[in-house]
Amino acid sequence: MRSPSASLFSDLDLASGGVRHVKPGRFRRTQRFGVRLVLSFATVLGLLLAANAFAERIKDIATIQGLRENPLIGYGLVVGLDGSGDQMRQAPFTQQSLTNMLSQLGVTLPQGSNMQVKNVAAVVVTATLPALAAPGQSIDVVVSSMGNAKSLRGGTLLMTPLKGANGQVYAIAQGNLLVGGAGAQAGGASVQVNQLNGGIIPNGAIVERDVPTVYMRDGVISLELNNIDFAATQNVLAALNSHFGPGTAHALNGRVIQLQGPPDPARQAAFLSQVENLKVALPPARAKVVINARTGSVVMNRTVTIEEAAIAYGNLSVVISRDPEVSQPETPFAGGQTVVSDTARVEMRTDGGSLQRVHTSTNLSDVIKALNALGATPQDLLSILQNLKSAGALRADLEVI
Repeated sequence: MRSPSASLFSDLDLASGGVRHVKPGRFRRTQRFGVRLVLSFATVLGLLLAANAFAERIKDIATIQGLRENPLIGYGLVVGLDGSGDQMRQAPFTQQSLTNMLSQLGVTLPQGSNMQVKNVAAVVVTATLPALAAPGQSIDVVVSSMGNAKSLRGGTLLMTPLKGANGQVYAIAQGNLLVGGAGAQAGGASVQVNQLNGGIIPNGAIVERDVPTVYMRDGVISLELNNIDFAATQNVLAALNSHFGPGTAHALNGRVIQLQGPPDPARQAAFLSQVENLKVALPPARAKVVINARTGSVVMNRTVTIEEAAIAYGNLSVVISRDPEVSQPETPFAGGQTVVSDTARVEMRTDGGSLQRVHTSTNLSDVIKALNALGATPQDLLSILQNLKSAGALRADLEVI
C-alpha cells in the first residue's frame, strides 16, 4: 500500500504518454535542479537589468549633424524704469539711440537739446534660434544692461531686431522684462538681492526668417557623439546594426556615425524617433579630475584610482604687522614736532606635517577615504592631487579650470 505522501508526487510520462509516479528522493533531486535553474535565470535577469540601468539613449549622447542652434544678438532700449535708468552724460549712446528712435516715430528734437531722462536704459538682447524654427514661432530672449542703469526691474523692451552672424534679421523682440532680483535704498543704505541689471522675456521674440536646414541627403544621416570615444562609437554602431539590420550604420571615426535611413521624407521622422530612443550601454568614462583653483573645488569621476604613495604636507604662513610709534619732543615749547612712524614686524609660521601613507585605491569610494584620511583642507588637496599626478600615483587626467 502506498503512503499518502507518495501519491502526491506524480507527473506525465512524456515517453509513454501515461501517468507515472515519482519517488520522493527523485522529486528532491528534480526540485534542487529547478531551484538552480530559477537561480540561474534570476542571475541572468539581474545582469540584464544592471546592464540596462547604465544604458543611455542615443539622443542623450549624440546629435544629428545639420540640426543646430544659431545665436542672435540685438541692441535696443528699455523704457518705463522707475528712475533707475542710464545717466545720459555718462552713457551718451543711450541719448543718441533715444534721439534716433524718436525721429523714426516722427518726433523731431531741437538741435543741441540735452535730454536728462532717468527711465531709459540701453540694453543688449540675446537669443538662440532653434533648429527648424519657422516664421511666427516665439523664442525666449535675455536682456542685459550695457550702461550704468541701476535696475531694469519693471522695464519694457521696445521693438528690437535680432541679427545673426551674417547681419540678417531673424527675429523681432519686444515685451515686459522679468527680473529675478529686488533692491531698495534710502538714506545712503541699500539692500539688493540677486542681479537687477539683467532679465528675460519669455516668448519675447517672434521668428521672422527661418534658416535652411539639411540633415539628410538621400536618406543618409550623420550622428555626432558629444565626446570622442571609440568604444562608445562601437557600442552605438552595434546597437544600430542590431536593431535596424546589418550594414545600416558604419563609423567614419571615433565620433561620427553614418546611418542609412529611408529615402521617403514621410518615414524619416519615425525612423529618427526610433534612433534617438534606442538605448546603448556605454563603457566607463575616461578617468578625470577637475580642479577649480578659484573656488578650491575638486570633482572626480568614478574611474579615478590612485597608487600607493607617501605624502607629507604643511602650511607656511607669513604674517606682516605694523605698529605705529609716536615720538614727541621732551620740551613742549622747544619748537620740536611730533613724528609718527610705523614699525613693521614680520613673522613666519610653519605647521609641521608628518609623512602619511596612502594605500592603493581601486574605486572612487577608496579614493575618497584615502584622501579624507590625510585631513587636508580643500586648498591643500589641490596641491596634493597635482603632486600625485606628477609622481605618477594618480591614475587620471588632471584638468585645472
